[in-house]
Order: sequence, then C-alpha cells, then structure tokens
Amino acid sequence: MSKSKAGAGVAALRPRPLSPYMTWRWHLTMLGSILHRATGFALYVGAVLLAGWAAALAAGPTTYGQYMTLLGSIEGKIVLFGFYHLANGVRHLAWDSGIGFAPRTATTTGAAVIAFAVVATLAVWTLALVTGGF
Repeated sequence: MSKSKAGAGVAALRPRPLSPYMTWRWHLTMLGSILHRATGFALYVGAVLLAGWAAALAAGPTTYGQYMTLLGSIEGKIVLFGFYHLANGVRHLAWDSGIGFAPRTATTTGAAVIAFAVVATLAVWTLALVTGGF
C-alpha cells in the first residue's frame, strides 16, 4: 500500500461561500438606505435636543444661553441633516404607491434626495448664520 489511509476518500475542499454583503457592488440606492436609517436615528436625537431646548427655555436665561451654545456647536449643527430623512420619506411614499422602482428611476430619485438634503441644509445654515443663530 503506497497511499496513506488518512487521505483516502476525502474530496477536494471547495472554497467557502462569501457573504452576500461581500459580493454586492455599491450603488446610490444602497447609500440612500444607509443614510435613511442614520438620519432617522438623528431625528430621535433631534427630538431629545428639542425637549432639552424647551426645558432650558423654562429654566431661565442663563440655562437657555448655555443650551444655545451647545446647539451652535458642530454636534448641534449636524442634527440639521434631518432634511435627508424628510426627502427620502417622500420618496418612500411614492414607493408605497408602487411608483419609482425601476433601477434608473430609483437611482435618479436617490440623487435628487441627496441634492435636496444638501441644498436645504446649506440654506438653513445660511439663514441661521445671517440671522445670528450660529
């Protein structure tokens, strides 16, 4: 017997399958889905900030001034990216009625939602800067 008994009957090992996430190509609608979830979470944070603003307003001018300083910080300004969630929510309403599922349409509306969010956020930041909100 020239062959080893340990190797007898063992089939060649096949490569293990990859996770589907490792085989997908990134595209705009995937980014849109991730951003929708992230901005949805940011809206929860924004609701807490709004409740804190109301409490600071009721606590008096010193507390209110300190809270407005917090809202004027970079972290406070980041919450204003909630415009993406608003615009994508309108897109989801169209999807709920069966409109916009074609790949080209989904990509186009995804780009439009991102463009709207950027323009709306910059408009609000500019308005806040001009009126002394920042």
